[in-house]
Amino acid sequence: MFKILKNFFDFCDKEDRKRFYASIVLSLFQAMFEALKIPAIACMVKALLDDDVTGKTCLTCLGIMLVSIIGSGSFKAKATMLQTEGGYNTCANKRMQLAEHLRYLPMGYYNENSLGRIMSVTTNTMQNLENVATRVVMIVCSGLLTTAVITAMILFYDWRIGLILCGGLVIFFAINSGMMKVSSGMAKQKLEKDSALVAKVIEYIQGIFEVKTFRLTGERSREFNKAIDQNEQANSAMELKLIPYMTMQSFWLKAVGTVIVLASVLLHIDGSMDLLTAVIMIISSYLIYAQLDTAGQYSALLRTVDVSVRQAQEILDTPQMDIAGGDEVPENCSITAENISFAYEKRRIIDGISVDIPEHTTTAIVGPSGGGKTTLTSLLSRFWDVDEGRVTLGGKDVRDYSMDALMKNYSFVFQRVYLFADTIANNIRFGQPDAPMEKVIDAAKKACCHDFIMALPDGYDTVIGEGGASLSGGEKQRISIARAIMKDAPIIVLDEATANVDPENEAELMKAIEALTKEKTIIMIAHRLKTVRHADQILVIDSGRIAQKGTHESLMSEEGIYRNFVESRREAASWRL
Repeated sequence: MFKILKNFFDFCDKEDRKRFYASIVLSLFQAMFEALKIPAIACMVKALLDDDVTGKTCLTCLGIMLVSIIGSGSFKAKATMLQTEGGYNTCANKRMQLAEHLRYLPMGYYNENSLGRIMSVTTNTMQNLENVATRVVMIVCSGLLTTAVITAMILFYDWRIGLILCGGLVIFFAINSGMMKVSSGMAKQKLEKDSALVAKVIEYIQGIFEVKTFRLTGERSREFNKAIDQNEQANSAMELKLIPYMTMQSFWLKAVGTVIVLASVLLHIDGSMDLLTAVIMIISSYLIYAQLDTAGQYSALLRTVDVSVRQAQEILDTPQMDIAGGDEVPENCSITAENISFAYEKRRIIDGISVDIPEHTTTAIVGPSGGGKTTLTSLLSRFWDVDEGRVTLGGKDVRDYSMDALMKNYSFVFQRVYLFADTIANNIRFGQPDAPMEKVIDAAKKACCHDFIMALPDGYDTVIGEGGASLSGGEKQRISIARAIMKDAPIIVLDEATANVDPENEAELMKAIEALTKEKTIIMIAHRLKTVRHADQILVIDSGRIAQKGTHESLMSEEGIYRNFVESRREAASWRL
C-alpha cells in the first residue's frame, strides 16, 4: 500500500507532489482534531459517573466537540482541495507530456502498439487517475493518519488496549496485503480489457463502411460484443475476487472492536482499570476503526492506480528519437541519402540506397506495392532514423537538426488526409494558429478550394466533422494542400496525393499541387503517369533497392520495371466499356 502511494507521488510533477504532501500534513491535523472527540466524551462520562453534570460541563464538552468538528472540517476541506488540484493538474500535465512524448517517437512505434492501447492510456487510464486516484489517495491517507492518531491517544489512556489495537492493525494490514496481491493481477487484466475494448470500438467505427458493404454486420458485431463481454467479465471478476478480502477486513476490524469492549470490561472487573477509562474505551471502540474501514475498502483500487501509473510511465519511458540537435537552418534544400538501410521487426525494408535530390527539383518515386517507397520518404524526412548510412539536408546530417528545426523545412500531403473537428479556417491555419484570415483565404484560393468553401453554410467558419467526414475526398485533399501552402516549407513530400481523387476533382487538384510546388524541392510517390513523366529524376524502388533511376525518356528507352509500369497503365487507360 505504502509503496503504491510512493509510486503515485513520484509520478506527479514537483508542484503537484507538493500539493499532495501539504494535504497529508493537513490530514494529520484533521486527524488530531477528529481525535478530540475522545476527550469530549471522557469529560461528559466523568461528569456522569461523578454525578456532577453542570452547565459548565456541558459547555466544555460542547466546546471541545465544536472545536473538533470545525477544525476537522476546515482541514479536511483544505486537504481535499489540494488533493483535487494535485490530481487534476497531474493528469492534465501528464496528458500533455504524453502527447509531447508521442510526437517524437519513431513511426514504427505506432505499428508495434495498437491505436486502441495508446488511446486507452491517454483517455481511460488518465481518467482513472483523475477520478479514482485523487479520491482513493485522499481516503486511504486520511484513514491511516486518523487511525494512527487515535491509536496513539488510546495508548496514552491505557497501553494494554493500545496493544490490542496495534495487534489488530498488524493482522488488518496482512489481510490488506493479500487483497493487494490479488488486485495486482486483476487490475492489469482489467486495464488490458479496457484497451482491447477501445481498440474494437475504433476498428468497428472506422471500418463501418466496409462492414456494411460486405454485409459483415453480424460477424463484426459479435467481435465487438465479445470485447464488451470480456471487459464486463474482467471487471466483475475483479470485484468478486476482492469482496471476500473486503468482507474479511471489515469483519476483523469489528471483531477487534468487540475484543476491546470485552478486554475493557474484564480489566475493570479485576480492578486494573477504572470505570471512567473502561467506559471511554468501550465508546472509543466504535470510533477507532471507522475511517480505516473505509480506507481498507478503497485500498483495493490502489492497484488500479498503480497499474495506470505504470502504463502511462511505460509510454513516457519509451525511447524517443534523438531530437537533441541544434536549431539549424540549412544552407540549401538539397537532400542526400548515403547508402542508407532500414529494417523493421528484423525485416530489411530499405537496403543500401543512395540518392541525391538537388534543390528546386522534382523527384518521383515509383515501384511495386510493398517495395519501400513510403519508407524511403519517411527516412528522407526523418519520420524514422536510418539503421545504416545517413541522410543530409543542405549538407548536414538530419540528426544534427532539432526535430522542430527540421520539420520547418517540410510540408506533407498524404493520400489519406486527416482533418480535425474544427472550422475549415482553423484546419487550414493548423501550422500557423495566429495567421490572419487574409492569408487563410489566399492559401485556399491557391489550392482551388475557396469556391466550394464559400458555398458551405458558414463559409470558412463551417465546422467539419472529425476526419473531414462531411467533405469529399477531393475537397479534403485541397484543404490539405491549402494547409501546406500556408506553411510555405521549401520541401514538399507528396505521398500519392491524387490516388483516390475522382476525375472531376483531378484538374482542380493538379492546379492546387502546381501552386503548392512552385519553386520547391519536391519528392512525390505516384502511380499516375502524368504526375511523374516531367520529374527531373525518377527512382524505381523494388525490394528496398533502387532498381532504376533516370528521367522518363531514359527509363522508357530500356527494359525494366518502369517501362512495364507505363505500358500497363497505357493499356489499362485504353479499355472501354
